[in-house]
Amino acid sequence: MDIAIWIFLSSGLFLGWSLGANDAANVFGTAVGSKMVKFSTAALICSVMVILGAVISGAGASHTLGALGKVSAIGGAFTVALSAATTVYLMTKAGLPVSTGQSIVGAIIGWNLFSGMPTDSAVLTKILSTWVMCPILAAITAVLLYMGINKAIKLIRPGMFQLDNWTRIGLILAGAFGSYSLGANNIANVMGVFVTSTPLDPIELFNIEFSAAMQLFFIGAVAISVGVFTYSKKVMMTVGDNLISMTPVTAWVVVMAHSIVLFIFSSQSLSNAFVDIGLPAIPLVPVSSSQAVIGAVIGIALLKRLPVQWKVLGRVLMGWVITPIMSAIACFIGLFVVQNLFNQVVI
Repeated sequence: MDIAIWIFLSSGLFLGWSLGANDAANVFGTAVGSKMVKFSTAALICSVMVILGAVISGAGASHTLGALGKVSAIGGAFTVALSAATTVYLMTKAGLPVSTGQSIVGAIIGWNLFSGMPTDSAVLTKILSTWVMCPILAAITAVLLYMGINKAIKLIRPGMFQLDNWTRIGLILAGAFGSYSLGANNIANVMGVFVTSTPLDPIELFNIEFSAAMQLFFIGAVAISVGVFTYSKKVMMTVGDNLISMTPVTAWVVVMAHSIVLFIFSSQSLSNAFVDIGLPAIPLVPVSSSQAVIGAVIGIALLKRLPVQWKVLGRVLMGWVITPIMSAIACFIGLFVVQNLFNQVVI
């Protein structure tokens, strides 16, 4: 790969690192927060499964972002990703689990405004609706799972140590499933804007052809993994232990509810199955891992009437509102600088 391409891709790698530091850790945040799984174990499993999910199933959600804004110049893609990554990094530094999806959508809208391209209102409405649906669906899923698992525990009546072991295994399996879904769903945020602008040829390894998009998704997923290992622990503790007090079973329910929601919005097969039986297609949109986790946590809190740290939640919600606005402004300014100061083609 040409060195110039690596320079342009560096902003996407930075965004992947930011996603790993902020969003990817959420699949194990409750497990680590409840001290059922070690951080090092969670980070290793999360990294491997994110890469698999990105390479195998990452294409679906990327088409929606492509329809929102067709960033065709690699200089523009670099600036869009850099603006989104910087916004997520600043929010992460503040300990806020914001959405990388919100950040990249804001940056794409900033690119549309700078380039004079229209923003597809139908696509934007679809994306915004999933931002509202995601935490609500996660909360409902968490409530149903919690009620079901409680009935199962009462029926089986396992011993305390047996329940503890089952919960630890369940957290690891749910986290692995969630990590795969996260890679499939959110890799579009990291590398989606580069798919149409980066000149990569397909390569063949072990009789398997890897398209340009798959190569980009693999590189982005590795960057996510680095972010998980190097900077995710602070946000893990915000999500996992600061909003409500977690029991091991509650932690499993939250992780599983989050994982199901991410899978729903990234599965092409599930969307096709809905269409086959006469139902509307599921929108394949990169949704926020953070929103899914927090929605699940709040759902459990309301069901069990647990005290919620509303100040923490308020800071998180404020971050969700500020993120796309900040990213759009940063992208607009960044495009002006890259085009006029560095003489790079951005449109």
